[in-house]
Amino acid sequence: MNKWKSIGCYGTSLFRSQGSTQTSGLSLIHYVSNRKFSQKGDNVLDEVWTIGRDEEGPRTLVELLSWGRGSSGQLGGGVEETRLYPCRVLSMDMPSNFRLAPMQGLLVPENTRDSSNKTLLPPPPPPLSSPSSSSTSLRTSSDVVELGISCGLFHSALLVDGKLYVWGKGDGGRLGLGTEDTKYRPTLNPNLERIRSVALGGLHSTALTDKGELFTWGYGGFGALGHSVHHRELLPKQVRNQWDGRILYLATSGVHTAAITESGELYTWGRDEGEGRLGLGSEGGPDEGVLATPTKVKALPVPISAISCGGFFTLALTSSGELWSWGGNSNYELGRGNKGNDWRPRPIRSLEGVRIIQIASGGYHSLALTDDGKVFTWGHGGHGELGHGSVEYGRVPQVVQALADERVVYVACGSLSSAAVTDSGKLYMWGKGRDNQLGVPGLPDTQLLPVLVNFLVEDEKLGPAHVLAVSAGASHAMCLISRSGI
Repeated sequence: MNKWKSIGCYGTSLFRSQGSTQTSGLSLIHYVSNRKFSQKGDNVLDEVWTIGRDEEGPRTLVELLSWGRGSSGQLGGGVEETRLYPCRVLSMDMPSNFRLAPMQGLLVPENTRDSSNKTLLPPPPPPLSSPSSSSTSLRTSSDVVELGISCGLFHSALLVDGKLYVWGKGDGGRLGLGTEDTKYRPTLNPNLERIRSVALGGLHSTALTDKGELFTWGYGGFGALGHSVHHRELLPKQVRNQWDGRILYLATSGVHTAAITESGELYTWGRDEGEGRLGLGSEGGPDEGVLATPTKVKALPVPISAISCGGFFTLALTSSGELWSWGGNSNYELGRGNKGNDWRPRPIRSLEGVRIIQIASGGYHSLALTDDGKVFTWGHGGHGELGHGSVEYGRVPQVVQALADERVVYVACGSLSSAAVTDSGKLYMWGKGRDNQLGVPGLPDTQLLPVLVNFLVEDEKLGPAHVLAVSAGASHAMCLISRSGI
């Protein structure tokens, strides 16, 4: 009788017995008609979504993986579980000219202005050197499949070709499905369409359509929904405000939200406990620090192209890559070398002359990516989230020397963790690892330096994993990978 030892994940587990391998899995629900399943007997071995099957040209296999603590179903594996390393949630058979949807904190491309110099809703960047992509798309965004992911506190989202799938904890209505029920598998939100960007917060969620319409839902007690009231919304509701033009980009965190218009104006709303994270000064909210109406940040003297919301602070990027900060600063979150809170937006002087192309913020720390692939970190370092080999706090932005030999193309922050994707498709993570959110078994609770995340190859024909994007929450993380072997 064989003795089986599980070394994988519930839902698409990999078992080992006397040198052989075999897969086993759960019975999965057919959510939409364009999904197919490869089966052996009554067991579902894998779930494959076929995207754009009528498209001509080469195809790419893209996989969504998750890891960490999934006590609220946020890992998408169908059960409450803990995954020690990245395990597959689902696979997508896609046209090879797909691209990533707009991500939080990424600069608006410079070539997205019309003849009147007005900023247009930008196309997202192409897949990051996907090894299986053999063509470059010249078509409009409506013709190209777009992918995106986002991790909230205890919920997750996948954006596929304008459709939004959600799962995890449902308290407060954060999934936008009309109830507060928890979902353990990716579930289509039928109340949204033509979505181009998604950003999940602590108890709420936000999404942006291809028309520049902003929708929010979930818990409204902190004002982060922007509907002028503080009650919850079980279904997505459009934020209606007197801003000029469409919304171009958005970002959110635990209790505050920010949005950029096509003219570069920044609007913020949500909770401000006096530290100034909204950047509004005396306009920061009359109701005990809660502002439920989007309000223009008049103190910013320059147009803004990208935004990131931290726990108690906010970061903004100009089109030239200049980084501004404001809000709470008790852990050096503003990168100014002191601990003084300041509601007034100010450029980070130590980065003068450095062109930043992406920003990411956790609860008390931040990452900034330069145009030459270097990563700067600053703020709280007590869990190693700065990646400098110690638990010291970072008063001003410093380069992560452990990544000096890599060219990083994308960064992300969890609450107390950090992540970086390289141009060769490698994923590095560091910081708090108590809940296995770093994706590498056996790490200490505090990982002081970036560590390479490895991926299982259950079928050698699929080829190695090439990481395209990563997102992290409080205790879990997800990534999109492409496989070169199909």
